[in-house]
Amino acid sequence: MKRRTFLTGCAATAAALPFVMPGLAVAQNAPIEIDVSSYRLDRTQPLFDGRVKIDGAEASFHEDAIGDMNTAAFSGTGTREISELGLHPFMLAYANEGFRDYALLPIPLLRQFRHKSIFVRADAGIKKPEDLKGRRVGTPGYSSTSLTWIRGLLEDEYGVKPSDMTWVIANKDSSKGEAGNISAQEQVRPHGVPIESGRPGLDESELLLEGEVDALIHAGTPAAFLQGDPRVARLFSDTRSVEQDYFRRTGVFPIMHVLSIRRATAEEHPWLAKAVFDAYSAAKSEAYKLKDRLTWATDMLPWYAAELEDTRALMGRNFYPYGLEANRKTFETLFEYSHRQGLASRVLTVEEVFLPGSLDFAEKLG
Repeated sequence: MKRRTFLTGCAATAAALPFVMPGLAVAQNAPIEIDVSSYRLDRTQPLFDGRVKIDGAEASFHEDAIGDMNTAAFSGTGTREISELGLHPFMLAYANEGFRDYALLPIPLLRQFRHKSIFVRADAGIKKPEDLKGRRVGTPGYSSTSLTWIRGLLEDEYGVKPSDMTWVIANKDSSKGEAGNISAQEQVRPHGVPIESGRPGLDESELLLEGEVDALIHAGTPAAFLQGDPRVARLFSDTRSVEQDYFRRTGVFPIMHVLSIRRATAEEHPWLAKAVFDAYSAAKSEAYKLKDRLTWATDMLPWYAAELEDTRALMGRNFYPYGLEANRKTFETLFEYSHRQGLASRVLTVEEVFLPGSLDFAEKLG
């Protein structure tokens, strides 16, 4: 990375003085060059196309898949100064492997309610979550973020523990094209939980169709369901109502991916983390504006406007908040789930995994 200097704020004032006061950093006179890896999303598109820039940086944005971004970072081969990472894989790398190359920023880039991600064979007689007890459940990655959330809510909401089911791990993933290769941190197998390997050559969707498993839990929607195969159904037929009720009662909007910054870069350029946070907040603000002005017309969903209005009525206008305080409970819920499920060696804290100083970052939405 080429690092150049720029002048900003009080440091620019200091440069004009005949001397520099003790402790006052002398800034640099040109933007630094950084590389950023993430998905191209509605809330990141303004950064990719240059409508929103990171102040003080010339950023090159690279589209990548989450499994590959995880592996690059946690293996030590990652070269990006800023990278999107899976929240739970990061937690396991941090708690169990001593990973410290990157620190989290309070920018949850991807969130999903996960009741929709539980599928069953239509003929398996599974009508409610409690019916999963004693059943075989397929998945391509046991310790992924989505699976950890789902096991947590099944136990908290319905009394179904991970050990109540036999987990069958597929050796192929039907969502590889979107998610990339499954990282090592998504394949951790805890003690005390029945876990088997699936029949070779079958992905998680095929395990369900072949009758190898009774249910399927996966972040990606199985191909058979997308194709309308009558043998596959969602456990919750009205996932929207169930997920909305969950949010009303808990205030938790599950977080899947978070933005991170290389610690060495943040130490060398202490202003950069806040500049990144502000840019991502501005990009999200642009996405909100587009939803109001144009997306109701460009999106093919016929009741898109009504869905947006209903979401805001339940979750507020800023229904995808950045910053720690709006998300502390959600982060801490997953921290507790991971340790309870025998995955993270201890319950992590926000103070240790987030970049020092970033806990106070607050959004300024336009």
